[in-house]
Amino acid sequence: MNPAGPLVLVVDDDGTARRMLDVRMRALGCQVAMAETGREALAAIERDLPAVILLDLQMPEMDGMEVLRTLNREDVEVPVIVITAHGTIETAVQAMKEGAADFILKPFDPQYLEIAVRRALERRQLLDSNRLFRDTLAARSSDILGESPLIQAAVLTAKKASGANSTVLLLGESGTGKEVFAHTIHQWSPRRDKPFVVVNCVALSEHLLESELFGHEKGAFTGAHQAKKGKFEAANGGTVFLDEIGDMPPSLQTKLLRVLQDHEFERVGGSRPISTDIRVLAATNRDIDEAVKAGRFRADLFFRLNVIRIMLPPLRDRKEDIPALAQHFRARYAAETKRPVRRISAEAMDCLCRQEWPGNVRELANTIERAVVLCSGETITPADLAVPGAHPPAPSQDAVPAAEADGFHDQVNHYRRQVLLSALRRTDGNQTQAAKLLGIRRTSLLRLLRKLDIREDQAIQ
Repeated sequence: MNPAGPLVLVVDDDGTARRMLDVRMRALGCQVAMAETGREALAAIERDLPAVILLDLQMPEMDGMEVLRTLNREDVEVPVIVITAHGTIETAVQAMKEGAADFILKPFDPQYLEIAVRRALERRQLLDSNRLFRDTLAARSSDILGESPLIQAAVLTAKKASGANSTVLLLGESGTGKEVFAHTIHQWSPRRDKPFVVVNCVALSEHLLESELFGHEKGAFTGAHQAKKGKFEAANGGTVFLDEIGDMPPSLQTKLLRVLQDHEFERVGGSRPISTDIRVLAATNRDIDEAVKAGRFRADLFFRLNVIRIMLPPLRDRKEDIPALAQHFRARYAAETKRPVRRISAEAMDCLCRQEWPGNVRELANTIERAVVLCSGETITPADLAVPGAHPPAPSQDAVPAAEADGFHDQVNHYRRQVLLSALRRTDGNQTQAAKLLGIRRTSLLRLLRKLDIREDQAIQ
């Protein structure tokens, strides 16, 4: 789908000037709307916010300077290029004070007009990008971490899906990384240089969510003082991620279905169809299949969303990924908080791996962030973790004869053996991975194995 070019509003009481500007703007690939007076211009802006306004100053009823003041007073962010045959330095200065982006005298130089319009369109694009910046920044994500078969299967599906425009439905418990996956799919896609916009379908009331998605016209409801683009319109060319789609109200499900089918919608309070080129990714932690059966979620919308389905496993089903995730979050939060936390002790890592993590990766991240902040040295210990059982396990008296555990050094060496054997067994005897898990060098691990007389056959029992 090739969306129409940017809309330019030409405001001039001179018919010849309007026709000339119409030809010039269409040659630049722009759509053109016309107004003969200032009042007509304001009415046209209420109907459809243009990307640029070409404004004459001397007009009947309401002159161009009053139009500028009105736009400024109502906080309408549109670049305005003043084009007039009655220009003075004082007039130009006054127009700039009232918010004009440029000032051109008639008869104008066509090349200069083209440069001014292109510059104004770039400014318009920058304004739109600034509005979307917070959404895109909030949706930043790191690489997907994990080598477990379940997470790798999900990654493989995401990679295959990224090159298409098909909708993707991400399912999984809260905190399993659905937004991270959505952002990664966008980054892998041909739309990577366009906006990635996140909308939480449960965080807003039904009416606010409708306005957030579809935009609204001026006067559509109390407080709608000017027309506003919705996320579907502002994200044109990019990706919209609908989080918690299972909680979307039924009335909005119907409107969303039309967007997916026809790539068209109307703003709240409007009647003009607006086309948009977006890709939709959706996610929910609900049992969406059960919701469809119970009639709480439209079956036709579900089928539109469920083109590519990716199930994200809970952290308790991929515990082998916990060490890599924990080290990743330690490095991130140490950098963000500027704290010299360089490692996680073997005892602390063992404690992390024993947890069930009902909050999944998000809960693990929060736990590591807290530990980094509270850690008093370079190493996170069990005492820094706010999780059940966050203390070193007592040495097992069954593993060695009591006579060997009588002395202090014997007890310490016994505990070291247990920690090393635990790390090696969790990594199937892989010494390099075990060293990473323990936060030590492989050479240090080998030295400890020799010192404690740990054989390879013991490590993989």
